[in-house]
Amino acid sequence: MAVVIIDSTRPDCPAGAASTGDLARVTDATSFNHEAALLACAAGERRALQALYEKEGAYLLGVALRIVRDRAVAEDVLHDAFLNIWTRATSFDPARGAARGWIYTVVRHTALNRIRAAEHEINAGYDLEELADQHEPSVDAPVWQADLGRLAHCLEELSDAKRASIIYAYVDGCTHNEIAERLHAPLGSVKAWIKRGLASLRECIG
Repeated sequence: MAVVIIDSTRPDCPAGAASTGDLARVTDATSFNHEAALLACAAGERRALQALYEKEGAYLLGVALRIVRDRAVAEDVLHDAFLNIWTRATSFDPARGAARGWIYTVVRHTALNRIRAAEHEINAGYDLEELADQHEPSVDAPVWQADLGRLAHCLEELSDAKRASIIYAYVDGCTHNEIAERLHAPLGSVKAWIKRGLASLRECIG
């Protein structure tokens, strides 16, 4: 598996050239200094992050995989975790614990947060009204009978996902499943976006 940890073409990754600082303190022929690697990351030495990945990436992927139980998701978790390591390296304090343990904790927390987010989407979906499928007048009339100019303004205030979901449902007449396919998103997320988007529109329109 080839994973690019820092890619300057991605908007969520740090930009700029890698430091040419001496990384001999990080690794030598017989040992790897995790603490020095983290401190180098905190100093902006991107090669130190790559060295961390090369040393621990396979093991950390195993940690993520045991938690999320899906290879593709585990790889995403690992990528996000290394971004977190890069951005939070300055918060590492050697006096409070070992560097290697800190790194593994970041990966575990990232994986657990992914699980919690997925569970939240699934649980939210169970309680939502089937708005896009049923089109009950009592549900959507208060929103769609609003002044069109005001409605357009309120739609612009929504996130892209909520706005697209609502337009696909109430303008194009798509079902939840069709919207999920168009947006390449989980069904539970689509249902949540529609419900929350409608609630935001009602509040905006007053």
